[in-house]
Amino acid sequence: MAHTVEWTVHLYLSEDEGRTTARVELETGATALTGRGLARCNPDDEDVPVIGDELAAGRALSDLGQQLVHAAERDLESVGAPPASRRPRPGYGWIA
Repeated sequence: MAHTVEWTVHLYLSEDEGRTTARVELETGATALTGRGLARCNPDDEDVPVIGDELAAGRALSDLGQQLVHAAERDLESVGAPPASRRPRPGYGWIA
């Protein structure tokens, strides 16, 4: 019962005045999801764009990952599986 699929993810980054935004889009054929992330440079810190890119992209991918998990949980419940337990997740102080 081998099964292989390929999904394409598009990541878009933009920066404006010390603020980096990221949008990551996933289209699976059955599901379309968009994750978003943001990073801001403290005005007192040195402006190193790659750091903002990494943070914003990581946050967008994390958002997308959480959406995929929730979609899977809904799909499981729709076929009769019991709801997943809701354990508290650690907070990281990320900007939503």
